[in-house]
Parts: sequence; C-alpha cells; structure tokens
Amino acid sequence: MIIFLKNYWHKILAATITTTAITLVSPAAFAQLIRGAGASFPEILYERYRREYKQETGTNFKYLPMGSGGGIRRFMDQSVDVGSSTLIPTPIERNQMEDGLLMIPTAGGAVAIVYNLQNVTTDVKISRKKLAKIFTGKIGNWKQVHPRLPNRKIQVVVRSDSSGTTFLLTKYLQKISRVKILASRLPNWGFEVFASRPQDSGVAAEVRRIDGAIGYVQASFAIKNNLPMARLQNQAGRYVSPTVEETKKALVGVEFNEDLTIDNIEDPEDGYPLVGLNWLLIYKKYPSQDMLQKTQDFVTWILTEGQEFNEGLEYTRIPEDVTQKAIKIMNSELKVRPY
Repeated sequence: MIIFLKNYWHKILAATITTTAITLVSPAAFAQLIRGAGASFPEILYERYRREYKQETGTNFKYLPMGSGGGIRRFMDQSVDVGSSTLIPTPIERNQMEDGLLMIPTAGGAVAIVYNLQNVTTDVKISRKKLAKIFTGKIGNWKQVHPRLPNRKIQVVVRSDSSGTTFLLTKYLQKISRVKILASRLPNWGFEVFASRPQDSGVAAEVRRIDGAIGYVQASFAIKNNLPMARLQNQAGRYVSPTVEETKKALVGVEFNEDLTIDNIEDPEDGYPLVGLNWLLIYKKYPSQDMLQKTQDFVTWILTEGQEFNEGLEYTRIPEDVTQKAIKIMNSELKVRPY
C-alpha cells in the first residue's frame, strides 16, 4: 500500500511538472511576443512604446538595443520579427534580405554632445571647426575649446559597436570639416580615444564617470543620466541646444523618398545641426498571417497612437502625411510567405 501511494504521488508530481513546462512554452504565450533588435538611439522611446502597447493589447515588444549594424544583421538572418536602424542598409545588405524590406520611420532625434567638466557651471559652446578637431584628435585640452574652460585633458568616449549614431556624427563631421574622416558605423578615429563603449547607455555612463570626458548620445540619454549637453554652432552661426524644438526646426525641410528613406540631413540650415531619424525594418513577407497581422498592428499603433509619446521623451514626431503613407504601403505590400 505504501509503495502504491508513493508511485501515485510520483506520477502526480511528474504530470504537474510536465503541464507546467508545456504552459511555459505554450504557443499562445509565444504568439503575444514581437521580437526586435537594433539601434540604441530609440531605446528609451521604444521602451515606452512597449509598456503602453502591452498594457493596451497584451502583446509584448521585446527589444534588444545593440546598435544599428547589429539590428540590420539580426534582420538579415531573420532572428527577429522587426529590426531598427538610424541608417539605411547598404545595397549589399538589402540583397541579402530574402523576405524583402520596408523601412518605416518612427521618430526623429538629436545626437547630443555630452560632457563632464566638474565645477564648470556655464554652458559649453563648441564651434563647427572645434567639434571636428575634438573628434579627430587635433585638439586635446578643454582650454583649446574656449579660454574660459579649465586646463583639463579632453577624454573622448566613442561607441564600440556598429552604430547608426556614430554614422550620423561622422557624416556630419565629414560635411563640416576639411579634415578627412570616413563616415562609418564603426570608424577608425585616427587617434587614441579614451574609451569605447557599447550603445548610447554605455557612452553616457562612461562620460558621467570621467572628469573631462566628451561623448555623443541621443538627447534622451543625456537627460536620463543628468549630463550637460554642449551647444553646437549650426550653419547659420547660432549656438543651439539639442532640444525637441530645435530638432524639429532642423528636420522641417526633410523630404521622404517613395520608399520612406531620406537622402540628406547632415547639415541643416536651421535648428540643431546634428540630427537623424530612426526606422523600423519590417519584412515584406512573413511566415504566417498571424505574425504579419501582429507586426502590422503594432507598427500601425506606433505611427498613430504611439507618436503621442515622442516629444515628451526628446524625440520628434513623424509628419502625419508620412505616417499615413507608411500605413498604406504596409496594407498593400505585406504578404504571407508562400511555401
């Protein structure tokens, strides 16, 4: 009798464990997940999208910030449902995207030049020429930036990953400087930088740690880390802070191509001069109607209700005529992959 009861409870325990395991990996739970990876530029905004959309629909957006280059790679190898990038994939990369590509703009933003100068309370203004010289190693002391700044070594902190934010910065430096610099996701800076860190959050943390440091992050990371942001000289000669209003001025004249990409915003005439856009990368073909509909519903929400959260987090909204065009493109071009 004792043996019988012992075997009985063993079977009950095994059944319970099996049922629990099945529940943990149930298709229904998996179906409530959208996997994304890519640029850290929109990370703070995408986290807000995730919270709001999950609360509203029950579907969770699991986003891994890893740099635009990493997001493009993940999209190419189809290990995510959507990618994210602040740069446009190259023709070679596009050719390797077997299920096609739609680029959906979600937000604009400023690349803030952040710094750490202890005991300095005045605003730091950086001219176009001196910004280029700092990030090419031509000047290395804060007193060379402005005579009133301290005699302190400039410690340059850059991204260590394949970064769209880095591409925006180097493209801008290439435009404004006579110094030869290659616009790149992961450049050879041509001098010994103080540190390289992954993602905007890594750069912000390192700048915050080191007196004399300077780096570059999306403006929301500067605010989150309580880092001062330099006022940059724009094309008109004004020294401008990376506020939402100044970013909007810089982006107001941007023209979107038919595929919702853009050609040139690396030196706007007005507003904050160092700005960019972020895109979601979505496939033209998905493996099932359920996955297609889930992705389309989420992206449509971002382009409508989600835009309400952008400006409060230091990002600009995408113009409504562009968001409506993006929705129409999705409606006409998204398909289920044939088997």
